[in-house]
Amino acid sequence: MAQRARIKLASTDISKINQICGDIKDIAQKTGVDLRGPIPLPTKKLKVTTRKSPCGDGKASWERYEMRVHKRLIDLSADERTLRLVMRVPIPENLNIEIEMVDV
Repeated sequence: MAQRARIKLASTDISKINQICGDIKDIAQKTGVDLRGPIPLPTKKLKVTTRKSPCGDGKASWERYEMRVHKRLIDLSADERTLRLVMRVPIPENLNIEIEMVDV
């Protein structure tokens, strides 16, 4: 039975995700394995609203903060050589990566 490697990427910085996706695409092209993706998943928006005044007196003005978590999904054919090359890709600091094996 054939196996695939499912790679899930998540980060608050979209340029880092795009850079890693490009690196994985280059590896897939060099080794000649089947690549599907990067598939953009819905962006998670975390919102926090706080009051500007520390004591509560005065004008009711508010600060609104938002953090966006961008996600991508990549499917690769499970070739041992390709997976070793993918594991060697330098991962930036604020990027979360998960690799799992899936039966097809």
